[in-house]
Amino acid sequence: MKSVRPKKQLGQHFLTDQEVAQKIANTVDACPGLPILEVGPGMGVLTQYLLPKGRPVKVVEIDTESVAYLKEHMPQLGEDILEDDFLRMPLDRIFGGEPFVLTGNYPYNISSQIFFRMLEYRDLIPCCTGMIQREVALRMAAAPGSRTYGILSVLLQAWYDIEYLFTVDEHVFCPPPKVKSAVIRLTRNNVTSLPCQEALFRRVVKTTFNQRRKTLRNNIRPLLTQIDTEQTGKGIQPKDHTEWLAQPLFQKRPEQLSVQDFIQLTLSLQEECGL
Repeated sequence: MKSVRPKKQLGQHFLTDQEVAQKIANTVDACPGLPILEVGPGMGVLTQYLLPKGRPVKVVEIDTESVAYLKEHMPQLGEDILEDDFLRMPLDRIFGGEPFVLTGNYPYNISSQIFFRMLEYRDLIPCCTGMIQREVALRMAAAPGSRTYGILSVLLQAWYDIEYLFTVDEHVFCPPPKVKSAVIRLTRNNVTSLPCQEALFRRVVKTTFNQRRKTLRNNIRPLLTQIDTEQTGKGIQPKDHTEWLAQPLFQKRPEQLSVQDFIQLTLSLQEECGL
């Protein structure tokens, strides 16, 4: 097999620039000693620079044709080629429950889903690097007040420090994507748990950003209604939230709130609704 045909339905854009591939592989050096899991290796352009780093490397690939290519051209990987769906496979079994570095030239059509999946296993993944669409990278690293600051920014920054490392132009891919790409690195911060209910924190972030141009007073009302309905089903009489919503905080828009502000908002909501 000479090469693999990129498949649009899998979001495949194969990197062709060896220098860029080497630079991406070197981003894992900031997390020494840990085994490496590469997502979407394709024809192994990144894998070839990960293997000499002297630590265990496994690759997970959903594309049968790419798996066949890797088995033929990189036989040294052997059983470390995992033909599976990263979004569905149990990540705690890959290295026997040991922590690992996540990296890859991530498929563009599932890049956000990959990072939400990473969050589910954040205690196993102290470091994540790789290449994604530039617009997604900018959202991940955005600060409060930025137009690109949103759900992905808050949920990831609650648990990881995020670095935007460098931009990659379209012409170094086959086929060339319509947008620029970027290489990022995420490193676990020292947060081990949130002082609020984590599931409610996620609901608050997602609900308020659904209508990001509205003030919090307006866009948190649907969540209040949902919680009141849930509480009523438990025999708890909901209260009037007028006074709570009159606080100055609710004059702000969601993109003006930091991660800590969202945590405090969640704690306040818990108290207001008796959760």
